[in-house]
Amino acid sequence: MNQRSLPFNSVVPRNVEEPDGFIDLDRLFSVVLRRARMVGLFVALFIALGVAYLVFATPLYTSATQVLLDENLSKFAEEQAPPQNSALLDTQIASAVEILKSGELALRVVDKMNLADNDTVLNPPRSPFDVVKDGLKSVTGIFSSGPEISEDMARNGRRQKAAALLQQGLAVERVTRSSVVSLAYRSSDPQLAAGIVRTYADAYLNDQLNANFEATERASVWLQERLADLRQRTQTASLEVEKYRSENGLTLARGELMSEQQLADLNSQLIIAQADSASASARYKQFQAIVDQGPETAVKNATISAKEGDNSVIRDLRTRYLAVSKREQDVSQSFGADHPQAVSLRKEKTDVGRQIFQELQQLTASYRNEYEVARSREASLRENIEGTTGRNANANVSLVHLRELEQRAAALKTLYETYLNRYEQASQQRSFPIAKARVISSAGVPASPSSPKKTMVLALSAVLGLMAGGAFAAFQEFRERTFRLEGDVRAILGHRSFGYIPLVGPRHPGTTDLVRAKLMKNKMPPPVTQGAPSFERLSRIVLDAPRSSFTETFRNAKLACDRMLTGNGSRVIGIASAVPDEGKSIIAANFAALLAASGKKTLLIDADIRKPGLSKMINPPPKAGLVEALIGQASWPAGIKIDQQTKLAILPVGGEAVDGNGPYDSHELLASPAMAELIDNARKSFDYVVVDLAALAPVVDAKAFAPLADGFLYVAEWGRTPSRLVRDLLHSEPQINAKILGVILNKTDMQELAKYSDFGGAEHYRHRYEKYYIESAGTRRKTEAA
Repeated sequence: MNQRSLPFNSVVPRNVEEPDGFIDLDRLFSVVLRRARMVGLFVALFIALGVAYLVFATPLYTSATQVLLDENLSKFAEEQAPPQNSALLDTQIASAVEILKSGELALRVVDKMNLADNDTVLNPPRSPFDVVKDGLKSVTGIFSSGPEISEDMARNGRRQKAAALLQQGLAVERVTRSSVVSLAYRSSDPQLAAGIVRTYADAYLNDQLNANFEATERASVWLQERLADLRQRTQTASLEVEKYRSENGLTLARGELMSEQQLADLNSQLIIAQADSASASARYKQFQAIVDQGPETAVKNATISAKEGDNSVIRDLRTRYLAVSKREQDVSQSFGADHPQAVSLRKEKTDVGRQIFQELQQLTASYRNEYEVARSREASLRENIEGTTGRNANANVSLVHLRELEQRAAALKTLYETYLNRYEQASQQRSFPIAKARVISSAGVPASPSSPKKTMVLALSAVLGLMAGGAFAAFQEFRERTFRLEGDVRAILGHRSFGYIPLVGPRHPGTTDLVRAKLMKNKMPPPVTQGAPSFERLSRIVLDAPRSSFTETFRNAKLACDRMLTGNGSRVIGIASAVPDEGKSIIAANFAALLAASGKKTLLIDADIRKPGLSKMINPPPKAGLVEALIGQASWPAGIKIDQQTKLAILPVGGEAVDGNGPYDSHELLASPAMAELIDNARKSFDYVVVDLAALAPVVDAKAFAPLADGFLYVAEWGRTPSRLVRDLLHSEPQINAKILGVILNKTDMQELAKYSDFGGAEHYRHRYEKYYIESAGTRRKTEAA
């Protein structure tokens, strides 16, 4: 037996051009193409749900009105318009919106329209979900008994419920940045919707009027009570002021106290008296000094006399004195000093001097008396000022308290006047029934329903379906962990791919036979029928469609075997897979049939002892086979079946193994010397020995047979076999991994294959390969005749 490890697991480089950008647009486009059907199903499902909603949804009608908040409406009723700014306007509009949404206004509408007994409001049409929810509440309420409710309580409950439902159906909002508030209500009854909106607008205007009237009424009553109190307090304060002024002698004259005016007058008089006293003292001292100098000196200084008119006698005597002195001097000079006339003149001069001195003495005495009078007057004024000052100090202390009383009286008087003015204004405003709002758009009866909006619902359903389908498609793409392309085989496993085998037979009940379309082009019957397929039909697909992509894949595998196993005279090829039901038995049968049809002596051994798929398709069932040969009950040539058309030799498992009754340890049989001897003998008689092995993952049969095989054809189910499972299995079994000739992707959905390839991939151009795969009419007739 020739056995050697071949470097079959050399990695074939994957020629893939990496995209330059962050997003691979080709891959994204291919994802969209292959998931378009699923996304379309989601879109259709959501559109159907939208249509069902439109069918069962109750149409609602919306009626609307607009109310303008205008402060200028009351400008004639107010003396001064209140200041307006953007912040205050926003606050007023927000307050108006909240008032319209309030429960009190809703109750007024309910009472005015008697909505507490209106079934359209209290029991509006409900969705199926609401019906189920109410049913659950009713069932729950059976087991709980509440207190009995009186008629008044029930009536009030209906009012509250109707008001709450009105608030739920009411929509109030400000129109852009204007002073207009939009009011809308939805109902299944268009007439009712219009009536409720109109009643709401009227109720709001009446609420404004009533609020203004009630506010001014309450203000008037309060102001009237306040005015009576202020009037009494003002009068009491005024009487206290007058009483305190009278008790403390705080008499006023020209706005000032009498004592203050008297003190000011005395101060003025004292200043004058001080000036007079100083003047009199100066004159007295001046003349007293002159008199004290003696008669002669006094006569010489008599010219110092002060005021004119007080010393006219002295001036005359002095004039006379000077005139006599001059005559006496002239006479003395002319006639001598002893001249009788000179002597007479000197006597006269002495007499005049004596008279001047006497006048000076009298004038001095007069000035002394005047000085004494001035001093007495000054002293008297000082005494009066001191007395007045003492009295004024006491008055000032009292005046502080008086001014406090006056201020309190003045404040009360001002407050009283202010409240009196406000009371008059409030009394006047009560008679002006003007609201600061008006309706600018009357509510009409809607002609068509506003909800549900068919176009919007359908568009939204389509968008939601597109989003849900896209999310589900993205989820499926992220969880994609199977083999889809030959490039996946090269990149993940490092082995070459021989190609794709189309799906033969249903993957599950109801699935279309995808290879049937290929074969129908050749006018050939489909290879699969209802019930269990025969071995002849499944093994002759490569013969029925020799120019199909199905057969071309096997030719590729045969060529690889011939080139890679050139040193072996006879080649033992194992057919392996990771998990059961990947179609390796059909691959083994058709590969063996292709080899036999090419003129090679080929033996097909069904070595899947635990699940012999090939043996079960042989009719009639074999009585002996591989198991009997290995345990020595029969020779292996005795169990061989020959296909008359292809001359393919088939060694089934055996009778007991097919029935599932054989108590054999399969891996012990495959690893036994008898198995090795059987393979050696088969090598001598056959060019190819194709062995259908059990799956690698669940059992160890293939691992036990690995030393006897020259190479393996690995079968992976397209789109179902996990790539990580296959990679881990092969990495854990290097003996098998080293002998793998290539990988065949079985059960490929050829219609979906191109969708998993990027733009420019070979899978995108398989439709252009059909000219090589479709047989001509002449060849087809020869095949049918054969």
